Amino acid sequence: MPLRKFDEITVGDELPERVVKLTRGDLVNYAGVSGDANPIHWSDEVVKLAGLDNVVAHGMLTMGLGAGFVTAWLGDPGAVKEYSVRFTSPVYVAADKAAEVEFSGRVRSLDTDGRTAVIAITARQDGRRIFGRATATVRLG
Repeated sequence: MPLRKFDEITVGDELPERVVKLTRGDLVNYAGVSGDANPIHWSDEVVKLAGLDNVVAHGMLTMGLGAGFVTAWLGDPGAVKEYSVRFTSPVYVAADKAAEVEFSGRVRSLDTDGRTAVIAITARQDGRRIFGRATATVRLG
């Protein structure tokens, strides 16, 4: 997909929604590549001791999926100049069913001089907000 053009974007434009499914297997694979083998990401016993509702996805995995949501719309992962996320709730992943994280976004502002846009990103699981104040500043062609 070609890079989005600055002149084709307006404030308020909505990015197409994207649903990403995560399984416990995905979490184990991510733990292996990231080096984060914290048992809250795979052990039912440990999450009970920690007082959590279920195994939780890695925050950086969730954040990376949000970045992928924006770059899929952009057409160029190198066009992201800045990316910021505050986590408001974990993504819970049950043993018997994939978790679904719903990503949406909109163009919040445009900078004509820099030919950049700020994208406000929303992530939800079962109606709960996962991200708070998540934004990506992107360079447009």
